[in-house]
Amino acid sequence: MDPDAFHRSLTVVDGHCDTVLDLVGRSLSRPGGPPRDFLERGSSGHLDLPRLVEGGVACQTMALFVEDALVFDATAETHRLIDALESVFERTGAFVPAKDATGVRTAREAGKVAALLSIEGGECLGESLDELRAFHARGVRMLGLTWNRANALGRGVRAPGPGGLTDFGRRVVREMERLDMVVDASHLSDEALDELVAMAERPVVASHSNARAVCPDDRNLDDARAEAIARTGGLVALTFAGAFVDADPARVSLDRYIDHFERLLAVVGPDHLGLGSDFDGYTDAYGVVLRSCAALPELTRALLARGHAADTVRKFMGENWLRILG
Repeated sequence: MDPDAFHRSLTVVDGHCDTVLDLVGRSLSRPGGPPRDFLERGSSGHLDLPRLVEGGVACQTMALFVEDALVFDATAETHRLIDALESVFERTGAFVPAKDATGVRTAREAGKVAALLSIEGGECLGESLDELRAFHARGVRMLGLTWNRANALGRGVRAPGPGGLTDFGRRVVREMERLDMVVDASHLSDEALDELVAMAERPVVASHSNARAVCPDDRNLDDARAEAIARTGGLVALTFAGAFVDADPARVSLDRYIDHFERLLAVVGPDHLGLGSDFDGYTDAYGVVLRSCAALPELTRALLARGHAADTVRKFMGENWLRILG
């Protein structure tokens, strides 16, 4: 098998990136850097349209994240981030919004890259399901209930004290399921995640989390919680963020990333793993797995070289996400 030809045959879906912040000059991967033009091939940062094309990406999930300093205005700020993304759509016919698997496949068949809108942290909802419906009307199809902090929906993984989901958080989950929105569990506290999977009636995802057994960071998933997500029919999408690959930046590598893949493959099986790069959501000081999305063929080559079946790689690189989005 020609690994590069095989990669080109894949429908690659990435479940998370923070590149929208780069468009408005608030980059997480290049703190203090100026805004980047998404349509120009950059020499900094991790992701833009030309590099998505080079990497063979069919669908890139674009996360809408509001930093601590702006969280007081999270609703308006999230709408402004959608405005910035929509301005990109208006400038090109090559990057197009998609709301489901059909939209992704249609875009790929037309030689375009699809964009799936996701919200990272439910602060933008306030305490109103109407706000959730408003974001759904603007095309958002996935929402992470919390970031690291606590909010009106529940407790994030870095927030002190006990507590899981709130009553409002449970109402949000039920409404998301009604609206066919994907519930994202990354960044939840363990207690909140346990409560989520116990109540979920539709598949739950962790859009950018690794294996805690390989790298013991609370942001990663232990085996039991990865299994619980899989039992909902969902998936765990593995992140390139170095801090969640290995605590020692010198040990962060593509091979170490595949150690996470293999651990979770043994735990949840090939139908419940996906890609969730978190490109532009971290700095390279913590170690580098891949330099940018243009290097994604290296991941396919490495998985095949480690002896993984083509069907397993195909599911991981996108087919499992398409099932969720279907």
